[in-house]
Amino acid sequence: MALPFRDINVQAASDAYIFSSPSTPDAPALVVERPTGDIRLTDASLLAGKRFSRVSSIAGILGILRLRLDKYILVITKARPVGRLRGHQVYRVAATDLLPLRERVIHDPDEDRLLSLLRSVLATAPMYFSYAVDLTNSFQRQAQHDPSVPLWLRADDRFFWNRFAVSDLVNFRTRGARGHPAPQPGIDPYILPVMSGVLEIRPTAFKGTPLTLAIVTRRSRHRAGTRYFTRGLDDQGHAANYNETEQVVILNDAASGLGGFAGGSDAPRGPGADMQILSYVQTRGSVPAYWAEINTLKYTPRLQIRAVEAALPAARAHFDEQVRLYGDNYLVNLVNQKGREARVKQAYEQVVDRLVSNPRERVQGDDRTDEKFRTLEPAAAAAPGLGRPPVLFDRLHYVYFDFHAETRGLQMHRAQLLVDRLRDALLAMRYFSAADGPGAARVDGRLEVRSLQSGVVRTNCMDCLDRTNVVQSMLARWTLDRMLADLGLLARGARFADEDPAFELLFRNLWADNADAVSKGYSGTGAMKTDLTRLGKRTKAGALQDAKVAVTRYWRNNFLDGPRQDAFDLFLGAYQPPAGGIGAAYLFADRRPVWIQSVPYILAFGVFFILMAAYTTRLPDSAVWPLRVFIGFWALVSAWCAYFILTNGMLYVNWPVLNPRPWATEGYHETISRVRKDKILGPLVVRHERGLSTARYVNAEEGKKRMD
Repeated sequence: MALPFRDINVQAASDAYIFSSPSTPDAPALVVERPTGDIRLTDASLLAGKRFSRVSSIAGILGILRLRLDKYILVITKARPVGRLRGHQVYRVAATDLLPLRERVIHDPDEDRLLSLLRSVLATAPMYFSYAVDLTNSFQRQAQHDPSVPLWLRADDRFFWNRFAVSDLVNFRTRGARGHPAPQPGIDPYILPVMSGVLEIRPTAFKGTPLTLAIVTRRSRHRAGTRYFTRGLDDQGHAANYNETEQVVILNDAASGLGGFAGGSDAPRGPGADMQILSYVQTRGSVPAYWAEINTLKYTPRLQIRAVEAALPAARAHFDEQVRLYGDNYLVNLVNQKGREARVKQAYEQVVDRLVSNPRERVQGDDRTDEKFRTLEPAAAAAPGLGRPPVLFDRLHYVYFDFHAETRGLQMHRAQLLVDRLRDALLAMRYFSAADGPGAARVDGRLEVRSLQSGVVRTNCMDCLDRTNVVQSMLARWTLDRMLADLGLLARGARFADEDPAFELLFRNLWADNADAVSKGYSGTGAMKTDLTRLGKRTKAGALQDAKVAVTRYWRNNFLDGPRQDAFDLFLGAYQPPAGGIGAAYLFADRRPVWIQSVPYILAFGVFFILMAAYTTRLPDSAVWPLRVFIGFWALVSAWCAYFILTNGMLYVNWPVLNPRPWATEGYHETISRVRKDKILGPLVVRHERGLSTARYVNAEEGKKRMD
């Protein structure tokens, strides 16, 4: 079994970087030639007399990325232990480094900016790995894999966060190098799969019985990005903000002590009862249609939805994968049934209506709302026994629940109605259960599977954040009650919240922390409604915190998310810099007409002059009218600047540069056309017509072609 090396030494020479494992001296050394980046394996003993300028120890190799002028090896320099799963240590990436292949670093504005983006995503995206456990796969999928296969080959491609970064290593593994055109299995221990998302492991006890409670949220590397710049599906059927969340309960786990990565070993399991593993998986993802929200500096972005027929091929690809991986999909939609979100709801229902054969629709209402629930299911599911052959998309079960309408007035307990509605489905899909240990009937070292989860609840709201977090925690709570009852730790019909307050507090905080982490990755802030998850009720303090989060999101999503999206696109391979520095220079330069750039500065100066004039002490014998004229003039200038910025907001949003969105490009040009007609700035903008034509969106058309 080729597991990743736990300890790797890096030896830097003028002509190569050499990676070797001191604890495995017989293993071949990995050599990355400088400056070409060519990869080869060699006998480590042959390098004994070579002179090196630097020797250091690392926890693993994240990959190799090429920017405009150079290639860089991404390495993990520090890893922090976060706990054990099945007795194996799990780590969080704490620090990284970039090793340039060129011996003399070239300073270039675009290269420096790309390096800054790369460092930012490595520093802010939470990344986890293990040398023995496949974190990218749920326990149910792990039980189906051959443990003798190298760890990176078992990894789930969706959650293999550094899959693009290790492309050079994988290509060498499968095809070899020019001098050795054959598979190179010797490189397997150098390829370390990394997961991004949330991983919380808590050794605890329930009513005196020791157990481990864990939450693993895996963020998809496909269509990853920020809140308003990635919505809906792409052409391959990948959904924005797609996450798989697994709640795990382990009994009789191995010792939970922590240890370092260098030369550390996993804890052996002592004698006793078999380890029991129970896990429950949920998913979340953006509404499976072609839609976008376009920032214009207004608090509510402009909604754009393409025809449902155009999105059907992508929706088919998406749900084909979901049904193949998870079985029956219960599609819980939490968007509002009225207002601007109603169009998104209708698009989702039209997609499901076209995918499901002979759909049957049911609507349930009451005095609070005319549409408490809306379900779309195939007639065969609603009335089993019709003798029809199974159809793939007939395993889709759509359930609409107007979360905001039901819970308004801080009545969050009414969300339990949704759990009650899904009770039969939750009972039918079950959860995964397996055993590991001397008494387990294992095959080839695999887990002894005792039950399988045959379906999944896929939850979404507009952002797949706040409402989704609340519902997922409620479904996890219901399932955890069932797990503990099946283990004999809880009476049937009882709730763990009533039996063990300390365990209840741990559960609440775990799910609230999960909500905050998922939200930070997508929106840049913590989640809303976490007071409900942490305290079990809505509070005024929680509502005030939500207001603060809303303001912070507005600021970040309009003025800070462009570089964040660029960083994701660069690391994940959605944008690949042209080789050899070919392409537009000064990629990140702001080439908008200078008068448009100057308006915010004029506004800032105007406000400054007004404040200075208002708070400056006036001499007793000085005239009043000059000061009033001065303040009035700058008040008019400031008011006009503010009006211009708000009415032409698309010119001032911090858009992604590397992969411009087509709708952003179109909106930018429409706004510029409107500005040309402005009586004050119009003539000045027209003078910059030539600069504008090749300016800020010189790469926008290239990006549009790539996306088309």
